Amino acid sequence: MDPANDSLPYQCAVDIRDFITLEEIMDEKQLGPNGGLMYALESVENSLELFSLQVKSLLQEENSYLLFDCPGQVELFTHHGALFNIFKRLEKEMDLRLCVVNLIDSIYLNSASQYISIVLLSLRSMLMMDLPQINVFSKIDMLKQYGDELPFRLDYYTDVQELEYLQPIIEKESSENSYMGKKLKKLTENISEIISDFNLVSFEVLCIDDKQSMINLQMVIDKANGYVFGASEIGGDTVWAEATRQQAGITNNVYDIQERWIDNKEEYDKEEERKRKELLKEQEILDKPLENLSKELDPEVEWERAVKEWEEKT
Repeated sequence: MDPANDSLPYQCAVDIRDFITLEEIMDEKQLGPNGGLMYALESVENSLELFSLQVKSLLQEENSYLLFDCPGQVELFTHHGALFNIFKRLEKEMDLRLCVVNLIDSIYLNSASQYISIVLLSLRSMLMMDLPQINVFSKIDMLKQYGDELPFRLDYYTDVQELEYLQPIIEKESSENSYMGKKLKKLTENISEIISDFNLVSFEVLCIDDKQSMINLQMVIDKANGYVFGASEIGGDTVWAEATRQQAGITNNVYDIQERWIDNKEEYDKEEERKRKELLKEQEILDKPLENLSKELDPEVEWERAVKEWEEKT
């Protein structure tokens, strides 16, 4: 969905650049990058039929799962309506169950005032997009490298509760004795009150190299968009009835994020690496022909297990 991205690291099924590119808009309309991006999305919104047909072709298979990779410009989600209108039309025309996954670099946790700003932008996006939204602090594994130790536990920032505790830190950041510092302090207080009044924002954490982190986030997303609950109507049952039947089988492998990413990060990283190597070794064994296994395994200990795993695989 990004008309400015000409170096995608993956193969996409539908590419907005097949319809319109940022370079063309900037040349023809004499616009800058941000204005050109908005104009491009407005153009897709005003002529959605062809784009809609291509998206619809991806829904032929049962239980299709679509990922819309959107531009990162925050104004597209906070006060510009093109993406909202596009997704609402797709949702209505194709009976899609959509949710927003809002990725935010965890570097913003190192500044109290920037953290408040990020929370406010996330709230504004939730109100603007009018869809279930999962807010995520990405690159959480980089947090210890970004700056000093956080003054509060990590779950304080993910739960977004009692923001008034940040006020002394914000006062220190904004140099309260200066005129602008006093203005910033008052503004931040008012923003914190608005966020607390709505009480809608919370955050997940993500490290793409950590398997458990990816699994946890995927489970949250699948619940938010309803994918985990199956079809909207099954034998006359409602989504809620189907959800209550399946909920018992859903495990929630939540770990203490403070312990994992702050207190004992190195130990967890070593354990994850050990498990990864074990998994690769097991996969290497299973990929070999059965007649070759006896040459490498202890026959008294490993043969029975290896044969069982091989039979399950084949």
